[in-house]
Amino acid sequence: MLDTQMTQQLKQYLANLREPVELVASLGDDDKSRQTRELLEEIAALHEMVSVDLGGHDERKPSFIIRRASHAQKWVRFAGLPMGHEFTSLVLALLWAGGHPPKVEEDLLEDIRRIEQDLEFEMFFSLSCHNCPEVVQALTLMALENPRITATLIDGGAFKDEVEARDIMAVPATFLNGESFYNGKIELAQILERLDTGAGAKAAAKLNEREPYEVLVIGGGPAGVATSVYTARKGFRTGIAAERFGGQLQDTLGIENLPGTAYTEGPKLSADLDEQVKANEIDKIDLVQAEALIPAEKEGGLHKVRFANGGELSARAIILATGARWRNLGVPGEQEYRNKGVAYCPHCDGPLFKGKRIAVIGGGNSGVEAAIDLAKIVGHVTLIEFDTALRADAVLQNKLRSLDNVEIVTNGQTTEITGDGTRVNGLVVKDRESGDERTIELEGVFVQIGLVPNTEWLKDSGLELSKHGEIVTDERGATSLPGIFAAGDATTVPYKQIVVAMGEGSKAGLTAFDYLIRTEPADAIAQAA
Repeated sequence: MLDTQMTQQLKQYLANLREPVELVASLGDDDKSRQTRELLEEIAALHEMVSVDLGGHDERKPSFIIRRASHAQKWVRFAGLPMGHEFTSLVLALLWAGGHPPKVEEDLLEDIRRIEQDLEFEMFFSLSCHNCPEVVQALTLMALENPRITATLIDGGAFKDEVEARDIMAVPATFLNGESFYNGKIELAQILERLDTGAGAKAAAKLNEREPYEVLVIGGGPAGVATSVYTARKGFRTGIAAERFGGQLQDTLGIENLPGTAYTEGPKLSADLDEQVKANEIDKIDLVQAEALIPAEKEGGLHKVRFANGGELSARAIILATGARWRNLGVPGEQEYRNKGVAYCPHCDGPLFKGKRIAVIGGGNSGVEAAIDLAKIVGHVTLIEFDTALRADAVLQNKLRSLDNVEIVTNGQTTEITGDGTRVNGLVVKDRESGDERTIELEGVFVQIGLVPNTEWLKDSGLELSKHGEIVTDERGATSLPGIFAAGDATTVPYKQIVVAMGEGSKAGLTAFDYLIRTEPADAIAQAA
């Protein structure tokens, strides 16, 4: 099961074990069970502190428990083979069960240990889902830190009957005590906040305790990190606050057009940016949603940002880098059937539609790439483009047209997504030239029609926005309000690309630096670092 490189890496990791670890497997006579037994025996052969018990009696076969030998009440269960994107999750589970300390803030660990209710989590993932590992790892940590919490992590591809029975049409899908808990990517702090109704007030109090910054960056994607690094290196006390650190990078797989980097993936690049923030001693505030911008009353004064939890942060200069998100179709049925056949991530949810009929909405690069990838998995793809012709690069169009299970519809307007009340069963497309409508029977719809800026919270701030909701900036990254700057996909700058966002973020940071050294402060503030 493990190739030479994986074996060597795992052996190095297992050298960090401090206590014995037990693997308890529940197996059948199928091929997956034989592969699971092979994997567990290979792992156990790499370290004397790892042992395998093949006498498990769980109903899901194959599955196996990972637990610390000295504390059998703390365990996590994998159902299916945690390979692909989940191999790292398997490694971390082994290390944490073996007493290796997790790289998690101590206050979060204490919050886990203080939970006094019985929580039984079940979470479904797919091996191609790059959003799933973070949820898998969060639940694994909770289960291994608190004996009142259990986590069963299930490969949906290995347990298709259960996926069908629960109407799971998007991953990650998390259940708590048998009821749906959350659909989509969710971080450890967010899970704890959903379990603790007072968590929001605690987070707000922590924000309000912070001294004013000289520079506050809103947004943790490439633009936000680039600008924060520049201002921090100029000696200014800098904070960076984000709803989700990494932004769209967390949903991006292969990146091959970043100069100097032949290939990387979004989550890895996001982790690299996170390390750079730490290295430059930038105050990072994650999982906070900006709700209102309150500009300073006079030049040189303190601007404020209020967050959804009620907390506030202030700074002499604010740099907005809130990025963008996938655009919705805005047609009847889209929201009703979201995660019930309507999806936005072909890499994550594509395997759940194996052999089925699906549609991809959008004929740009992202839509055509999605259709090509999905055609390898599903039974049939109908690609629908609103314009009279596809807009993707020629090489992608040629590849798409070479596939025999793809239909291309141009000049088509999706007017409705239909369903049976539980899941998608079709969509209605209107020919924009003739006005004729047709209903296409299918089980899934993947929406790939571009981005919308995350700027709704700025509409009452006095900041100038374009007709598309983008922040209007000049060639230096300055906005219409003194002391407030912007960069990245949320602005009017063309070409929404990672490298463009990084460059614009750097520029905005330098412009903020110029503003600060030329503008006398109107309020007391902490000294530069």
